[in-house]
Amino acid sequence: MKMRKVLLTSTLFLASLGALAQTQVIAHRGYWKTNGSAQNSIAALIKADSVGCYGSEFDVWLAADGQLVVNHDPSFQSHSMEKTTSTVLTTLKLDNGERLPTLAKYLQVAKPLKTRLILELKGHSTPERETKAIEEIIALVKKFGLEDRMEYITFSLHATKEFVRLAPAGTPVFNLDGKLTPRELKEMGCAGPDYHYSVFRKNPEWLKECRELGLKTNAWTVNDPKDMQWLIENNIDFITTNEPVMLQEILSK
Repeated sequence: MKMRKVLLTSTLFLASLGALAQTQVIAHRGYWKTNGSAQNSIAALIKADSVGCYGSEFDVWLAADGQLVVNHDPSFQSHSMEKTTSTVLTTLKLDNGERLPTLAKYLQVAKPLKTRLILELKGHSTPERETKAIEEIIALVKKFGLEDRMEYITFSLHATKEFVRLAPAGTPVFNLDGKLTPRELKEMGCAGPDYHYSVFRKNPEWLKECRELGLKTNAWTVNDPKDMQWLIENNIDFITTNEPVMLQEILSK
């Protein structure tokens, strides 16, 4: 009987350690805060993979000619992402000298890597353009055989529902807006919330509720060690950060 109690205690202890070790690192716009890199660049993707990040987050737009391009803001160097063709956009230089990449180029480079691809579709000017973008994204991902490494995130409620509807069954889809409760996300078919860390600070019970509902949790964009530690202690599943190496060091302690 005593041995059984010891074994049970050991099992519970190891399980608790496993729960605490579950937090994974996602590099926000890739690992760009390092030499030779830039936000949403090919180099940032490769560097996120090289330091062992669970995932590398990046942003996607549908250009005027129907091609998909990788960039965060709605305009870049005075060129509208939605109103400019990809032919023009891909001549523009990022801070590290790279050309602004198409999604096809990004996925081509990503294929031999290991890091998961956390694709954020930006909110477009119309729901129709968001649906078109999602259809093109899913087709391109299938072409490169990367379905099992994709996760989709978006602020747009319409795009969230469309990713759930159109992506292969089981593909993780997260909403970024911070307004929906865990149960509302569950009913929508989302994998969980991907909210600014302040939302979880304000609603810490949501982290527990997500675990009870079988949802995953992600917090962005977390760069302060104190905020990282609070989220880790509260068993967040993923942390998206501009400081992936710092977060890895905290997790290793």
